[in-house]
Amino acid sequence: MQDELDAAGLDVVIFGVNGVGHESGNANVTLGRDLGWLQETAEEPVWTDWAITYRDVVILDENNEVVAIYNLTQHNLADSTNYAELYGLFEAAATP
Repeated sequence: MQDELDAAGLDVVIFGVNGVGHESGNANVTLGRDLGWLQETAEEPVWTDWAITYRDVVILDENNEVVAIYNLTQHNLADSTNYAELYGLFEAAATP
């Protein structure tokens, strides 16, 4: 999806944020991928601050304000309708 957003000229950057206590899998998650990956810390508890649950996609606006949360467990991206819906959320957040 990142490649599609880039091709459309949208200023969107997709990256993952791992929760505190799940650090052991970081090396495997990033292996062979170009997805940015950040680790939550006790000093920056973003999962708590943003009320994240497992497999949430949190979409921020240009001011880093949460504008949407889309859960991939509930919305499998193999379903083209879900994929288009998530793409639309990114598109709306990137369009002034």
